[in-house]
Amino acid sequence: MKNTASLITDNISELLVKIIEFTRSRQKILTLNINNINSPGFVPKDLVVEEFCSLMNNALSEHIQSRRLLFRDTRNIKFGASGKLDIQPTVDSYAEKLLKENRNEYLEFQINKLSENSLNQRVATVLLRQKQEMISIFE
Repeated sequence: MKNTASLITDNISELLVKIIEFTRSRQKILTLNINNINSPGFVPKDLVVEEFCSLMNNALSEHIQSRRLLFRDTRNIKFGASGKLDIQPTVDSYAEKLLKENRNEYLEFQINKLSENSLNQRVATVLLRQKQEMISIFE
């Protein structure tokens, strides 16, 4: 599923595609956090999960009210032309503290976030695949 934008057929598909894109971006950041555990001066980052969830909830509420999605930009998340999603990573202060104080806890923290993110990505992917299959049945 390389080009997720081609899978958009309606508002809910678009919402699921945004979730998949977000989780793919976050996976890269979290993997960097794990790979750089021994890099001097490295500062762990993450994406703004709560901010993204709030944006998706607001877009879903708009869909329920008016049958359209309305994505609003924030300081860290921008919805560009042609559906492009631009997310700015932010410093993860808690992870930064853990990295300095206890590398084992830091690593466990990052692995847990990566596992949660992978689950979210899998759920959105399965839902999108099922939606696409339902659409193809009725075509």
